[in-house]
Amino acid sequence: MNRRPIFDAVRALRGQGFTQAEVDALDEAIDLAEGSLPARKTASPIPAPAPAGGRTIGAPGLALIKLFEGCEKRTPGGKFEAYPDPGTGDKPWTIGWGATGPGIAPGTVWTQAQCDTRLTEDMRSYAAAVERALGGAPCTANQFDALVSFHYNTGAIASATLTKKHIARDYDGAKAEFAKWNRAGGRVMPGLVRRRAAEAKLYATVL
Repeated sequence: MNRRPIFDAVRALRGQGFTQAEVDALDEAIDLAEGSLPARKTASPIPAPAPAGGRTIGAPGLALIKLFEGCEKRTPGGKFEAYPDPGTGDKPWTIGWGATGPGIAPGTVWTQAQCDTRLTEDMRSYAAAVERALGGAPCTANQFDALVSFHYNTGAIASATLTKKHIARDYDGAKAEFAKWNRAGGRVMPGLVRRRAAEAKLYATVL
């Protein structure tokens, strides 16, 4: 696969180049999406220590989210317009890197800086929600990243069977749960099928 168009597109959206760490993270996310990165599984993953002040999403998880969310609906002037949910054709309206919620509706327009700032804020919020839902259960860095991506897209971390299986240390069972979350508006969405597969692979990948 020629990856240059992907890197060029993301570079244009960001308005700047990549660090080597970002290149590596984006390469890994594309590999995961293509299914070409082998998942190295373990029956009992070793949890990564939580940094002071709470866990944060890592580069692989952030790259995966950016790959699947995109920063869509760029206007000729370089700003970004809100767009409807692809499953419903209506709410929830989305802008930038998958942002939804109050104030995001038809006609909403943001700059690239607004899109990036909102993503940073959302990652803090969603990572905190995942950490609360896990309740101190062991979780590797890649598992945590996959769960944050899952929650950012579904909002279901607190109630999902996936979370319950992870807490019970049924990691194979938790991995299998990702694939069940592939619908929007009652329809199976190919993009969600690919995203869930990428999240499941990241979840099962040992550093």
